[in-house]
Amino acid sequence: MSNHGRYLKKHTEALVKDVGIENACGLTGKSKATLGRYYSDNDEHADRFMPVNAVAALEAEASYPHVTSALAELNNIMLSYDDRRPNKEGGINSDVVALSQRFAMLMGEYNQSIEDGIISVNEAKRLLNETTELQKVLIDMKLHLENETTD
Repeated sequence: MSNHGRYLKKHTEALVKDVGIENACGLTGKSKATLGRYYSDNDEHADRFMPVNAVAALEAEASYPHVTSALAELNNIMLSYDDRRPNKEGGINSDVVALSQRFAMLMGEYNQSIEDGIISVNEAKRLLNETTELQKVLIDMKLHLENETTD
């Protein structure tokens, strides 16, 4: 199975687990076994992927668009997704402060992770989390800058 296939199956599994297997069955009209085949990495299921309409139904109920974001990443596309509060408070100055703080936290995590010369899976997950939080601050900053140019 290609790396792309494994990556999509991993995110399909995350989507199903996010919604819950029973709920996913009801939303898609698929059985537990069929849903399991969509994210199984066994060779016999390597060519089975969840249909787009099923992905859409699950992502409408999920906390995050797992498969859509995976597809975007595989194609070097950046999505703007934010389920947080509307971007009304603060401004550019507070964004710069938040950006500096988040970057410092990322560098602190990196320094701690690389100390032994190896970044473990858990350390990589913490770095990924900090990177995602940094990205959220950048999105806020982008929205504030866009508001500045339209006012």
